Amino acid sequence: MKHDTMEGKWKQLKGEAKKQWGNLTDDDYDQAQGDREKMIGKIQERHGKTREDAEREYDEWNRRFSGY
Repeated sequence: MKHDTMEGKWKQLKGEAKKQWGNLTDDDYDQAQGDREKMIGKIQERHGKTREDAEREYDEWNRRFSGY
């Protein structure tokens, strides 16, 4: 899904993101607003993942919801 599309659909996708990354806070999601780079940073920070792992996880999640 394109970056601008993700941001536009963020409210719809936020619930799905919460299922994937449950220990991110509502504030984390609000700050990210669907921005790929911000979400990857939050995933890294809260889950203790490497940049590469966080990117891979986010991109796989994004592909699952590309039809939204």
